[in-house]
Amino acid sequence: MKTNQPLILALNPGSTSTKISLFSGEDETISEALRHATDELVQYPRIIDQAGFRRAAIDAFLSSNSIDLSNLDAVIGRGGLLRPLESGVYQVNEPMVADVAVGKYGEHASNLGAILAQAIADVAGCPAFIADPVVVDEMDDVARLSGLPQLPRRSIFHALNQKSAAREAARRLGKEYEEINAIVAHMGGGCSVGAHRHGRVVDVNNALDGEGPFSPERAGTLPAGQVVELVRSGKYSQGELKKMLTGRGGLVAYCGTNSLEEIKERIGRDDEDAGMAFRAMAYQISKEIASHGATLAGSVDVIVLTGGMAYDEALVNEISRRISFLAPIEIIPGEREMVSLARAALSVLNGRVSAKEY
Repeated sequence: MKTNQPLILALNPGSTSTKISLFSGEDETISEALRHATDELVQYPRIIDQAGFRRAAIDAFLSSNSIDLSNLDAVIGRGGLLRPLESGVYQVNEPMVADVAVGKYGEHASNLGAILAQAIADVAGCPAFIADPVVVDEMDDVARLSGLPQLPRRSIFHALNQKSAAREAARRLGKEYEEINAIVAHMGGGCSVGAHRHGRVVDVNNALDGEGPFSPERAGTLPAGQVVELVRSGKYSQGELKKMLTGRGGLVAYCGTNSLEEIKERIGRDDEDAGMAFRAMAYQISKEIASHGATLAGSVDVIVLTGGMAYDEALVNEISRRISFLAPIEIIPGEREMVSLARAALSVLNGRVSAKEY
């Protein structure tokens, strides 16, 4: 049934799930994570080939919940690997769909966000959007130099949640996001730490490729010379090496699991290796946060710890004791991606902002 508030369908494709939420304004009325078994996905050579399969799962969910597409005011999907973009809300268009369809800028499950949003919006007769995709690029020019001209640093990070968490932290300070300087650490399967200066992320590690601190699944920044020797050893294929960096690095490499809960259980059983890996991860995240004290020239209003691992009190405490000298710390756990998407679409529908063109 149509409500007085705009009805917004938010879609967030992940590697083995598709999160789907229906919002009436900012109020989430229905939410589900549609799980996709590995043996179902393995038949598709490329991620983009999963579009039809995932669309069918979404349609089944909508039908089982009696959601009439004609009542929707907007569909918004998580943005994927596109060309570098400014932060904001983008209306899905043909060039965007074409780029993610061929994987022009890389393959990632989030590439399906724009495609699925557009397909459903076409049936519903409403606009389709994405917001703050992972390729948001607001880096200062000085931050782009890596040390080799052939290897410029890239801005690929958890932009949607980082921006959302920073806005919430600003609200708690009684200020606008554009008025503050913040350091935001998104801590999940991958970790991204960004320096936010007056509404722009002026420096951040490339969390997709594993730059920065190591995390449950990412190896983080590695000793370059030793990486060259590892490549030259011939022991590993290119695919194996990439997996070591972004899927089997970090806690997986040291402890064989990406589960922080399991690591904590082992620590409780006096597993010294698990304890060391946990402390080292906290240490590296802390160092990355502290480095942005220099990025922001010591002018830091707040440090924000967010993402799934921000729910872990021991990890938060270990990081906080190292960085609390820099600025007050706000804990805003979770990913907040679905409500962030809904708010982005609502901001366009209500005329507060204009959708940008890709």
